[in-house]
Amino acid sequence: MQGTRPARIGEEIREELSLLLQREVKDPGVGFVTLTFVKMSADLQVARIYYTVLGDDKAKRESKKALERATPYLRRQVSQRLRLRRSPEMFFQYDESVERGERIESLIQEIHAAERPAPPDAPPDDDSRE
Repeated sequence: MQGTRPARIGEEIREELSLLLQREVKDPGVGFVTLTFVKMSADLQVARIYYTVLGDDKAKRESKKALERATPYLRRQVSQRLRLRRSPEMFFQYDESVERGERIESLIQEIHAAERPAPPDAPPDDDSRE
């Protein structure tokens, strides 16, 4: 279980990175990136940053490359702004949980649509009226 300090530092890093990506990173490859969660190691040396991207697979690939290019700059800025003794190593990882959630939601809606009875004014489907 993650302690309160790593969770707090992770949230601060997420907020700071969001601002940096929005205002200071000029790489057009970053695209529409949303940082969803930062998981810190217990010793605060490693930060796994989970993100989502608005767009298709090509946008995802371009955003991943752009984030990897910007990582040294982002690491330096976060370390300075949060006044951390040691700057954590940052690893960006695509967050698939959003897509999985949307897929599950669509499956549930399909099941509910299939279970609904036909409207009362609809003619019956049997062919006994011939």
